[in-house]
Amino acid sequence: APFQFVSRHHRIIRNISTMKINRPALICPSLLSCDLARLHEEATQMIDMGADWLHMDIIDGNFAPNITFGPPVISALRSSLEKTKPHAYLDCHLMVTKPSFWVEPLRKAGASGFTFHLESEMPEGGVSAMIQMVRDAGMKVGMVIKPGTPVEELFPYVKDLDLVLIMTVEPGFSGQKFMPDMMPKVKALREKFPDLDIQVDGGLSPKTIDAAAEAGANAIVAASAIFGSDDRKGVIDALRAGVDSRAE
Repeated sequence: APFQFVSRHHRIIRNISTMKINRPALICPSLLSCDLARLHEEATQMIDMGADWLHMDIIDGNFAPNITFGPPVISALRSSLEKTKPHAYLDCHLMVTKPSFWVEPLRKAGASGFTFHLESEMPEGGVSAMIQMVRDAGMKVGMVIKPGTPVEELFPYVKDLDLVLIMTVEPGFSGQKFMPDMMPKVKALREKFPDLDIQVDGGLSPKTIDAAAEAGANAIVAASAIFGSDDRKGVIDALRAGVDSRAE
């Protein structure tokens, strides 16, 4: 049956059959929307409430119109979590012009995952060299595309990736509306690469999780939906339930 996405503002129906997911649900609160004066406490709370990864948006003000975290913040957070949450997964999404410049600093800072944009500038050797650079640094490697980039451009590289991220808003700021017309990209990836971790980022909430999960996403980035809620754990649980309901 086709999925149906409904919001208070509009109703969109897409003829996409429900995809089965054989990857675990990964709920990834985006700490850019937390109380940054209490970063350690907020990160710890997210893990205690069941979050799988801590999503860190690293934006250079050039690739996308915002300036956010950098290696010093990642390092400080890693150090602060070392005693109580030593296995915390710091999921770093690089919205930067030259991601190759950030590999070594983020390795030293303690990043767990390094997801870079296909649209950014690549080092000598191209995309494959960039992937290998991250892999050699000991981090999990992901690739992400903006809404305007065809998903087919990712296909040649997926075999070498741990994760693919489909942006469901334009990069830069949290609080934007979910773009359901990005779901055919997710479905195409899930059909072609059934064992891939597929992440979505932008406007995800209990109201939009069904559309993302039905298309095949299993890694869910949520920002204001979690940190703006009076029941943060309830939101995390609802996002997980949305993915789990499509599990094989």
